[in-house]
Amino acid sequence: MKLYSLSVLYKGDPKVVLLKAAYDVSSFSFFQRSSVQEFMTFTSQLIVERSAKGTRSSVKEQEYLCHVYVRNDSLAGVAIADNEYPSRVAFTLLEKVLDEFSNQVDKMDWPVGSPATIRYTALDGHLSRYQNPREADPISKVQAELDETKIILARKQNSCCAIM
Repeated sequence: MKLYSLSVLYKGDPKVVLLKAAYDVSSFSFFQRSSVQEFMTFTSQLIVERSAKGTRSSVKEQEYLCHVYVRNDSLAGVAIADNEYPSRVAFTLLEKVLDEFSNQVDKMDWPVGSPATIRYTALDGHLSRYQNPREADPISKVQAELDETKIILARKQNSCCAIM
C-alpha cells in the first residue's frame, strides 16, 4: 500500500487551481520523478475539473487509483495511491485535510492562490503519516487487530480438533 500524492485544489468556473500539493515519488527512479509529479498534478486537475461539486469518487488511471472529493464550496482534494490503498481511509484523509485547510486558509485566497502563496504546511505530514493506513486510521487498526485475532482463534480451534 502506497500513497503517492495529496493535493488541495479549487474548482473555479474557468479552470481548476492547484493550491497545495505533497508528493512521495521516492519509489521512482531519479530521472522519472519530475515527470511522475507532473503527471500527478495534471491528473489531479483533470479529475477535479470533471467531477461535480459535492461528490466523492475513485478513478483508476493506469496502475494508480485517484480518490477525489469536491466539496460544495468548490474546495477539492485528491489522493493518488496504488490499487491496494483502502478507499475509506483515503476519503477520511481527504475530508480531514480539506477541513484543516479551510480553517487555516482564508476562503478569499482560494480562487487566486498558488502553491507558492498558500501557507498550509500540514500536507507533507499527512502524506507521510498515512503511508501506513493501519497506523494512521483507528478503524483500520482495529480491523487489523480483529483479523489477527480471527487467525489465532482459527489456529486454536484447529489444534483443539486435532487433539480430539
